[in-house]
Amino acid sequence: MKDLHQMADASRQAALALAAASAEKRNAALLAMAQTLMCHKNEIFAANEADVKEATEAKLAAPLLNRLKFREEKLSAVTAGLEALADLGDPIGKTTYACELTQGLKLYRVACPIGVIGVIFESRPDALVQIASLALKSGNAVLLKGGREALRTNAALCDCLREAAESAGLPADFAQLLTTREDVAAMLKEDELIDLIIPRGSNEFVRFIMDNSRIPVLGHADGICHVYVDKAADIDMAVSIAVDSKAQNVAVCNAMETLLVHRDIASAFLPALLPAMQEKNVRLLGDEAVRAVIDAEPASEADWATEYLDYTLSIRVVDNLDAAIAHINHYGSGHTDCIVTSDTAAAQAFMTRVDSAGVYHNVSTRFADGFVYGFGAEVGIATGKIHARGPMGLEGLTTYKYKLMGSGQLMAEMKSGARTYTHRLLDEECPL
Repeated sequence: MKDLHQMADASRQAALALAAASAEKRNAALLAMAQTLMCHKNEIFAANEADVKEATEAKLAAPLLNRLKFREEKLSAVTAGLEALADLGDPIGKTTYACELTQGLKLYRVACPIGVIGVIFESRPDALVQIASLALKSGNAVLLKGGREALRTNAALCDCLREAAESAGLPADFAQLLTTREDVAAMLKEDELIDLIIPRGSNEFVRFIMDNSRIPVLGHADGICHVYVDKAADIDMAVSIAVDSKAQNVAVCNAMETLLVHRDIASAFLPALLPAMQEKNVRLLGDEAVRAVIDAEPASEADWATEYLDYTLSIRVVDNLDAAIAHINHYGSGHTDCIVTSDTAAAQAFMTRVDSAGVYHNVSTRFADGFVYGFGAEVGIATGKIHARGPMGLEGLTTYKYKLMGSGQLMAEMKSGARTYTHRLLDEECPL
């Protein structure tokens, strides 16, 4: 069995091969993955059943248990995702800048793979397929560390993806599975072989990874998402958006965790919201102004900064739009935040001044998703600002290189004045 250094070295070799592989070959591998998963579904389901049984006995929280389950519905979703990903354009080789520097000397900025990426993600087996398939499509190799609760399922899924890649003529080691915390600790030391680490988890976890590695880290941190119901909101719309944002799936990072309500609409909106949330069995926490209108438990200061991932919602009444924006920028995680309003000026101010990767107007926060955005899937949702932000799909898994093509030009000619810079922008693709 390979140690982590050997795995990282194998990933480096696989990444170099993938970067040179044609789009047709990478797409064929994605389609082969869909077929292989379907062919091995009984083994995958059996592995998942064992994981779920063990997690149930360990009293894993119900929302997290639901995320762990991998049956027909999720299998259909990931295979459809693989097929959709194969249909997307090739992210590698796109020219994003072209310029003639001097006569006969042309510069091109061209998209290319990042290389080897280590991804640490939660106990959601479908995430493994999404992450690995995006990596392959974008020409990257990936080292995968899922939650321990999904170990058997992840192993079965990874075996299928490796088998499919090899059948399409690509290296099986484009995807390798890490199984222990010791593997993660060792991975963080491989800064000469691994180009990027993407940890999905709490802010504390992301910070731990950053503090313990010299490898660049792109954090997928907490999803403390907000919906702000402005005084000019349509109450029926606001209720439906709030319920969907919170309760459609509570155990995901784009679920609303805090609801902000303008003071002028609170007495009309909150009584309409209460039965809708009670129907979904959502436990409500509120400040004094909320509790003066509806029945809710007291909210503490800590609640404003809590990602529940459960049927719990904190609600706060704010005096105005400025107070809502200030609350979000102070307590939020920079993930996704929404304003519900018919006031265009208020919506513009909110979407300009809220410092989050996703800012929405009159729509559920649950739309913050790479597949929904048309990216095929996502490796995660980056809440930082460099180099990718929001749902991180194919484009987020590429960097670029500069290709300079000449015919014997010399810097001495430029310095002597024999040649002069033209810096003429070109509308053309890089030929090589």
